[in-house]
Amino acid sequence: EVQLVESGGGSVQAGGSLRLSCQPNKYIGSSYCMGWFRQFPGKEREGVAAIRSRGMNTSYADSVKGRFTISQDNAEDTLNLQMNSLKAEDTAMYYCAAGIFYGRCSTLVREFRDWGQGTQVTVSS
Repeated sequence: EVQLVESGGGSVQAGGSLRLSCQPNKYIGSSYCMGWFRQFPGKEREGVAAIRSRGMNTSYADSVKGRFTISQDNAEDTLNLQMNSLKAEDTAMYYCAAGIFYGRCSTLVREFRDWGQGTQVTVSS
């Protein structure tokens, strides 16, 4: 089991930027995909972006393409999400997750096993 701790959430005005980070408690090998997800109040959790650990393949939800960038710092095993041009509708609890994938990484919640506790992002208009 991988334990994950998110950081970097906060409040920002629309148009601004935030960078989320996720620190795993152990080395995450290439059999894993790591992802960012978000959950709006009263809604189901949804995928935002995913990346093959130690690789370059990424996947993004249409709603964040061109604004968010997922990356992995291989030296520190940290997963990052750079969020630019934030909108009020990006306000949500953001979660980091990890799962073993044998094919292309997806952003489907059910395919990720290990989850962090979440970090709140609030964008004011």
